[in-house]
Amino acid sequence: MIEKQQKIKSEEKAVLVGLIQKDQTEEQVQEYLDELAFLAETAGANSVKTFTQRLPHPDSRTFVGKGKLEQIKLFVQGKDIDLVIFDDELTGSQIINIEKELGVKTIDRSDLILDIFARRARTAQAKVQVELAQYQYLLPRLKGMWKHLERQGGGIGTRGPGETEIETDRRIVKDKISLLRKRLAEIDKQAFTQRKERGELIRVSLVGYTNVGKSTIMNLISKSEVFAENKLFATLDTTTRKVVFENTPFLLSDTVGFIRKLPHHLVESFKSTLDEVREADILIHVVDIAHPQHEEHIGVVNKTLQELKAFDKPVLTVFNKMDLYEEKYFDSWLEDDVKEEILRDLREKWDNITEGNCIFISATERLNIDALRTFILTKVRDMYKQRYPYKTVYF
Repeated sequence: MIEKQQKIKSEEKAVLVGLIQKDQTEEQVQEYLDELAFLAETAGANSVKTFTQRLPHPDSRTFVGKGKLEQIKLFVQGKDIDLVIFDDELTGSQIINIEKELGVKTIDRSDLILDIFARRARTAQAKVQVELAQYQYLLPRLKGMWKHLERQGGGIGTRGPGETEIETDRRIVKDKISLLRKRLAEIDKQAFTQRKERGELIRVSLVGYTNVGKSTIMNLISKSEVFAENKLFATLDTTTRKVVFENTPFLLSDTVGFIRKLPHHLVESFKSTLDEVREADILIHVVDIAHPQHEEHIGVVNKTLQELKAFDKPVLTVFNKMDLYEEKYFDSWLEDDVKEEILRDLREKWDNITEGNCIFISATERLNIDALRTFILTKVRDMYKQRYPYKTVYF
């Protein structure tokens, strides 16, 4: 029968594995593995080594080549490793084959993200959404996971319990998925009713890659205490607060962060949580400008917004962590006028790309926060004027 997926124990020692496929550079894949290491740390594992291999496409049996797998095996056995994490999705049969060769638990990026979501889920809605995504992830992998129970060869005596058991488990999983979908639909109906009761207020949603500082900005703007932490997916449940700037009220929501290779089933099951994004009037896209891959992160967020059918909304791009940007890219010997010229070029570049709808801040240092408030207030008032042109006072 189906057992609950094993969760990562605290302080497990992990090895990370990634493939350098066509159109990818070694540096790019290393940055992906750095993010995977951060995910592992968030889940409670300590990454001690990374392995990469250049292949045009994954090996159908073990994902990496035979020689590379042997290399990983020698390290794993010599260093008492508890866990091997692959940066791409593995099939059920690949997981079984790799675990058989290495002798340790093996998971992929999707399973790791699902583990983190399961740990972070606090509300009934988030818990149901994560459980649904876990079962949807598990369903297509059941066959591969049962391979080790099937007998080799053909003819009489080879029809072991594997086939019967896998069909039973498949039915159990499908029934569980159906039940969770019904439960989620009931929760979504209640959430929809709550959103309708908010009246005519303009809705603003914070969106962005995970760990860019959305919750910190939420706390600054709304003067609330939303949980913020330097870990991936610190926020799972959408938090909405009423904010009033200069007698102009609006609703501000903080949503779950997006990430590269976010499991498809997780996006599907969390779409109801992301209704706040779909129903928002204005999006505040928060970007970690200090991150070397911030442009790729912008692309990931924009692609996810397109999937959610929320890409056509007014967007204010907030480039956060300017203090870290200067600390990372400005040497101490750099003259002030050169620094100012670099910053001016940076602002001009993104002003052109966003058509003037961007601002540069540091939420932790409270740099340019008043300007951000003014920018948001202007956008909100413009939206009220468009929606209620005959009103002279907005709430």
